Amino acid sequence: MGKRKVAALEKIEADLAGLQYKIRKDPEAYEKEFIENWQQFDAAHEKFLAAPVGADSNSLITFREQIDLIAHCAELYPQITATFPDALKDVLTKHHAVLEPTLREKIVSSLTLLRRKDVIDSNYLLTALFPILISTPSKSLRMILYQKILSDIRNTNTKTTNHRVNRTMQTVLYNLVTSDRSSPKALWAVKLVRELWRRQIWNDAKTVDIMRQACLADNEKVIVGGVRFFLGGDKEREEFEDESSDEETIDIKKVKHSIGINKKTKKSKKVLDKAVDKVKRQERKKNAPHPLNFSALHLLKDPQGFSENLFEKHLQNSKSKLALESKLLVLQLVTRLVGLHKLTVISLYSWFIKYLSPRQQSASSFLASLAQGTHNLVPPDAIEPLIQKIANEFVSEASASEVCSAGLNAIREICVRQPLAMNETLLQDLVEYRKSKDKGVMMAAKGLLSLYREKGAEMLRKKDRGKDATIGLKSGDLKQPKFGEEQVGEIEGLELLAKWKEEQKKQKRAERGLPEGAEKGEDEEDGWNSDDWEVASTDSSDSGEWIRVSDSEDEAEPEPDAKRQKVNPDDPEEDDKENAENEAIDFIKLATTQILTPADLAKLRELRMEANIDKAMGGSKRKKELENRHVDEGLTAEQIEAPSRLRKTTKEERIALAKEGKPDREEHKSTQAIRKSKKEAEGKSSTNKEKARRKNFMMTLGKAKSKQKRSLVATRNILKNHVERSKSGGRRRNGVSR
Repeated sequence: MGKRKVAALEKIEADLAGLQYKIRKDPEAYEKEFIENWQQFDAAHEKFLAAPVGADSNSLITFREQIDLIAHCAELYPQITATFPDALKDVLTKHHAVLEPTLREKIVSSLTLLRRKDVIDSNYLLTALFPILISTPSKSLRMILYQKILSDIRNTNTKTTNHRVNRTMQTVLYNLVTSDRSSPKALWAVKLVRELWRRQIWNDAKTVDIMRQACLADNEKVIVGGVRFFLGGDKEREEFEDESSDEETIDIKKVKHSIGINKKTKKSKKVLDKAVDKVKRQERKKNAPHPLNFSALHLLKDPQGFSENLFEKHLQNSKSKLALESKLLVLQLVTRLVGLHKLTVISLYSWFIKYLSPRQQSASSFLASLAQGTHNLVPPDAIEPLIQKIANEFVSEASASEVCSAGLNAIREICVRQPLAMNETLLQDLVEYRKSKDKGVMMAAKGLLSLYREKGAEMLRKKDRGKDATIGLKSGDLKQPKFGEEQVGEIEGLELLAKWKEEQKKQKRAERGLPEGAEKGEDEEDGWNSDDWEVASTDSSDSGEWIRVSDSEDEAEPEPDAKRQKVNPDDPEEDDKENAENEAIDFIKLATTQILTPADLAKLRELRMEANIDKAMGGSKRKKELENRHVDEGLTAEQIEAPSRLRKTTKEERIALAKEGKPDREEHKSTQAIRKSKKEAEGKSSTNKEKARRKNFMMTLGKAKSKQKRSLVATRNILKNHVERSKSGGRRRNGVSR
């Protein structure tokens, strides 16, 4: 293109930009000029539709600038520009594949601008852009459309949730996924839903249902995208929330200080107001109640049917052409659903048999998935052959230490969820590996031993049971769980509160000098005694009222503790049983007859925390943690392989571990130098004393000589003024109290 043509085009752009500025400033005065440009746009539009491919470059540039002018001024002349959005939509829909890239981007940005100015609504914009997104061959156009659609949905739901737009888009995406299951176009639906879920714009069951249908597609990329959403969507959402909360905080004191020192202008005042507003927003966000973010796995409508369909279509089906990595992801999702919702898919466990071998690629991932898909409602007969297969294939003296420790750890993770799947002979054989010289194998075997000391001590030999398990078996506290048995729901730590209340009652009795075994009612808490009531009633009998006398003198009133008397006071076992029954009765009484006050709940939290600290210090077993560790979080292959990493680390690994989490220090500095650099980074200056120390000696010489020539009266007055100024806060009187 020649220099004259370039200069002419630049002049046209400058004229249109100047006209746009004038029109926006005074629309009525420049209405005639706008109509002339509208007519030019209309003629250029018809000419372009007649020949979209062979259009002249100069006419395309003029056409593009006219579109920009009308888009910026469309809301000022709504009657004249009523057909403008339809004209842009028509050009983009029909000719997006052959349009010049700059003109194409200008049309897309103009439609977005019309949406911002409320000339068109979100439904109009989204229905115009989304069909082009899934059909255009241009990669750059796809990225632009994706960003525009995403930002429009986000802006529409900023103030309040726009249910109308959300329902429309969710229906479009659902139909896109279900209409053709082998089409790769559904991948855009997966991308949009994952991003909107990550930003917490869409978080309802309809969103989850779109991804459920994506998991059941025939295209591998769509399947993997849907499966990754269920496995990692919640984690991505939490990470995005943490990133958005870690915004740079503004120091208002620092801003005020700089504004007070510098020249006061309107701009500095705006900066201060903006900083104050930002801090207020951050505080409101910090103090706002946390939204109820339900996991995608909990919002599924039919987890049983979904897991069965996934397993049959992608894993059990021999015609499935998924790669091994994709199969492992699907398997992880299926077992996660089974373990989380306690589903019953019996054919899943027999399918695992052929993959439980150390020669199998990604064997630890299969072991982790098997453990993840086990729960206490799975029949032990279905899991027992799998444990036997793992023990035969992985756990032997001929196997490598990494293989052996991974097998033992996998067996332990399975037995945490279903302890009844282990038989006594195999358990005693596996426990013997705790004497292995390899640390990983030894730790894995000890973990299995400690597990069954809690959940099935009678299956162990007497020498392996340990002190606590032996005492528990004798007292009857340790009982092997039965298949299908569920623990009754209760308030955790309520027995601790009952015990504390009983101790408080005993302490009050001791302070009043009452006998330790005396029964105490509700009136006794207020200082009343039942004996006083009896004396008062007998004294009042002289007033002439009737007195009921028993027919027989031999009939004696039963003792209040007659029901509590032991049959055999010398039998310690009977004594222990009775004490246990009394404690259970007190615990049930507290749970069923009293309403816990806020003070009781606060004390309950305190006692629970103390008990947890005692357990941690005593190194006691964490039974609840073992059972529920992977209920909401999936079990990974790294956790199965964890014991095999317990080897002796090298010096480089120890140094890297020591440096982990510590800030990088380029050079060693003294504490004073670090404080100084920190002060300079915060924008703080040094004190006057520090500045005086650094001053050149020749500059201070004259002042020192003048000080020597002062009279005593002048010295006294200077010191007096110095003391007064220091009391009042210096020359600026900053410390004056009002």
